[in-house]
Amino acid sequence: MKPDGGNWEKILWKNQGFEDNYIHPQFFLESLRKNPNFKPYTYSSLVLLTCAITQHISSIFIFLGIFFRLRAGVLHPRGILWFSMGAFCVGYVCWSLLSSRQSSDFRGRKITSEQHLKTLKSSILVFLALISLSPVLRTLTAATSSDSIWALSAVLFTLNVLLADYSVMPTNEHGQVRLSSVLSMNAAISGSVVLASRLSTDMAVFALAICSVVTFAFFPLLRRLIQGTCTSAWVALTLLLGASAVWVATYISDTFTYLCVSTLMVVTFVAPAMLMWAQKFKNEIRGPWDVAVPIVG
Repeated sequence: MKPDGGNWEKILWKNQGFEDNYIHPQFFLESLRKNPNFKPYTYSSLVLLTCAITQHISSIFIFLGIFFRLRAGVLHPRGILWFSMGAFCVGYVCWSLLSSRQSSDFRGRKITSEQHLKTLKSSILVFLALISLSPVLRTLTAATSSDSIWALSAVLFTLNVLLADYSVMPTNEHGQVRLSSVLSMNAAISGSVVLASRLSTDMAVFALAICSVVTFAFFPLLRRLIQGTCTSAWVALTLLLGASAVWVATYISDTFTYLCVSTLMVVTFVAPAMLMWAQKFKNEIRGPWDVAVPIVG
């Protein structure tokens, strides 16, 4: 028979004649804790966190708008090509400045001239590879119906959104990406290639391919760097991309515009409100049956 638990103490170093997992019934309910580590969200902080998703979805809508305008012959491929190259140059300058500033603040490794030269060589190789593959990409899906192309591209861009990395880029991980980010980029580039095969000229295919590389390969890296560097620039970039996406969508169709506006509104404002509402249902119970966490220091 077990001893009387009246003099029981919650210690292990003293032999009291009880099992190690014994606890007196009087103290059992008193030890229960509900949501001990719960930190309630604020609506403004959630909206700020969704800016990364809003920017990414806005860039997809802008890219789709460029594709539809190229397919309709409204936009000239050379204009898209020069715009993409200019955006890449401006983005790379911003990347270099922000990286140097962040490295100086945290005494990290600065970008050297050798790294700039390496980036230039890689950009030239990508440029030459795309311009040489444009005739092949244009006839890649010639035997495939347009309905299949639209469905496949929708699936690929959906995968791109789901697998994208929306976190802040750490100081010591410049140029490093996660596996999910690589899969996300591959899905977006594949969707862009599938759409480019529906264009009529090699120049249009090349321009759209360059635009896709800038949008889905280079921009996510810059976006993550801005997210952890300057909050005001982060919010301004979100507003700029969102407004640009809606503006581009108005030139396509009313349905495309409604889809763009509703998607951005739900992601940016409705989803945080739903998460705020769901907070009251959080019910995590902790008690004496949990493994003890030692407090060191």
